[in-house]
Formats: sequence, structure tokens, C-alpha cells
Amino acid sequence: MKTALITGANKSIGFETARILAKQGYFVYIGSRDIAKGQQAVEQLKADGLTAIGAIQIDVTDKASINAAQQAISQKDGKLDVLVNNAGVLGSSPQSAESVDVAVIREVYDTNFFGVIEVTQAFLPLIRKSDAGVIVNVTSGLGSLTLHSDPSWPYYSYKTAAYGTSKTALNAYTVVLAFELRDTPIRVNAVDPGYTATDFNGHSGHQKVEDSAAFVAQYAVIGADGPTGKFFSHDRQSEGNESPW
Repeated sequence: MKTALITGANKSIGFETARILAKQGYFVYIGSRDIAKGQQAVEQLKADGLTAIGAIQIDVTDKASINAAQQAISQKDGKLDVLVNNAGVLGSSPQSAESVDVAVIREVYDTNFFGVIEVTQAFLPLIRKSDAGVIVNVTSGLGSLTLHSDPSWPYYSYKTAAYGTSKTALNAYTVVLAFELRDTPIRVNAVDPGYTATDFNGHSGHQKVEDSAAFVAQYAVIGADGPTGKFFSHDRQSEGNESPW
């Protein structure tokens, strides 16, 4: 059975992505900073008839927590087929470049950027043992410098000195990692679920959680012949879902 770890999966897009992968035959680890919330998510999915689910405590800003999660999965499965770096934070607002507290930027980057790097580096040895490993870095259209330079883009005026730039940095890391792994069967992509109605944005998004999760899951189950080093966005269906960096 293939295995998948999704960070920040106890609710919203991460939770629904876990549901989809479990339905497709994966054993899914619900990564949650709060293990009690992770267990609640597992019980909810099991009540829906999905049994190949387990909760694992992982705080992406805590190296000891990351290492403990890696060791637990290594001992149980010996490999990891899919890693979805989904955990993320928005940070307090406003996020003006002129006045944002640098402490806010550091807090956002700790989760959205540095946390992804530490989780990825910790789990890469297990992903390398998969026949066709996949890494999905959940990003945002707000990380696109090209779109931020286009006044006709619908979100042109929504600029954030902490959140948006953390996703730009994550996109850059995705490019570098995909390049380094280009001669392996591991596929690495940045995937933007789009503006989705979640707790993250006060449910102001226009897309449904289930649809956005399906978009993320689509790139989590690709094979060794799938795309790598790409930036896909749910909001850009007319462009074949590929987004400019």
C-alpha cells in the first residue's frame, strides 16, 4: 500500500485531500500540530468508512517534532510515497512592506518556508525509497511575481509582505529541489488550490474546499512520468492550470 503524509491535515483542504487519497487506496497520515485534533479528524474519516488513516503529531516549526514523525513512519512503513506540505499560516494583518513587524514575517516564514524545507529534508530519505515519490508544496497565486506585476490580474491589489512573499520563496525552493531531483523518479511541484472558502480567509473564497482538495490530490498521485518543477493553479483553468512564476 502506498503511503502519504499531509501536514496540517486535521481540517479544510488538507483534511479533504486526505479523504481523497484514502479513497484511492493510500494509507494517509493526518499530520497535525495538535495530536488530539488529528485523532478527531481520523475518527471522522473512519466514521465515513475510511480505515487506512492514522494521526501523527508534527509541528513543522519544531525540528524534534519533525524528526519524531519521520522516525515513526520509517519504523512502520520504511518509506513514504507522497508528501503534501500543506501546513501554512497567514499571519496577522495588515502586512504593509513599509510597516509590517519583522516578527510577523519571521513567524509566517517559519511555517510556510523554513518548515517546508525541514520537513522535506527529513522525509526525503523515505521518499527516495518509493518507486515514484511525489512532493507537493501547497502554494498560492499570491506567490507569483509575474501575476503581481500584471494590473489586470484579479488579485493585483492584494499584496502581503509576509504571506505572499513566503509563498514566492516556497516556489523558488520548489524549482531548486525539482532540479536537484530531476534524474530521480521523484516529482516535485508547487500547487495552488486557489481562493477557497476556509477558516484561513474567513470563508471568503469562491471555491469549495472539496474541489480545491481534488486539485491538490490530482498532483499528489502523479507517477514518475508526471510533471516536475511546475507551478499549477486551480484559478488558471483556461491556461491549462499552469501558473507563471
